[in-house]
Amino acid sequence: MHKGILKTGIFFCIMSVVLGAFATHGLKDRLSNSSLIIFETGIRYQFYHSFALLITAMLYKEYQNYYIIHSARFFIAGIILFSGSLYLLAMLLPAFTFVGIITPLGGISFIMGWFMLFRAIRKKVN
Repeated sequence: MHKGILKTGIFFCIMSVVLGAFATHGLKDRLSNSSLIIFETGIRYQFYHSFALLITAMLYKEYQNYYIIHSARFFIAGIILFSGSLYLLAMLLPAFTFVGIITPLGGISFIMGWFMLFRAIRKKVN
């Protein structure tokens, strides 16, 4: 098990719960419904990929290779770029819609993370 990846995954899980509570209790009356949906989408994808990090950390023991580490790095980048840009977009709408340009880069990072994870389990080190 890779402790660094595991700790990062746990941290992002904690932050997902904190941000979810913040959205429900702190932002519900401050944001429009569409902005709240954007914010919640960021939380949902952060949670999904936090679990992906946990799985990646557990798979590291069996599949120690270049791809498994890069999978985790792409998942982390995706959380920061995709979810982070959605949080900013929801909070800054309508003034700063250009922040949405970052979101697809995070989506590509998520896709690359899953692709690297797939490659990692195909290339087992004996």
